Amino acid sequence: QVQLVESGGGLVQAGGSLRLSCVASGSIASINAMNWYRQAPGNERESVAGISAGGVTKYADSVKGRFTISRDNAKGTVYLQMNSLKPEDTAVYYCNAVRLGFSRSDYWGQGTQVTVSS
Repeated sequence: QVQLVESGGGLVQAGGSLRLSCVASGSIASINAMNWYRQAPGNERESVAGISAGGVTKYADSVKGRFTISRDNAKGTVYLQMNSLKPEDTAVYYCNAVRLGFSRSDYWGQGTQVTVSS
């Protein structure tokens, strides 16, 4: 089992920055990819960024050039540095960890609110 706890959300003005953190505990050595998702009111949850165990990253087109995902495997932590924030980035941000084995297992944090004012 893997437990995830996010932190770092808050209220920021447009153009500002926030850094989200997600700390994993439990069987962290078994984690493969770690991802950030977000869900705005009335919208479906969408992928924001992901990073493999080897450090390969991917980003949604809407955040490319503004957001940076990184991870510290030894600490079981993944970060999301968010710069040049826009009001449309307002959402609850969720950390996701993927464990691959005989089958795929997904683990989710409780979410952290990010609000960007115009």
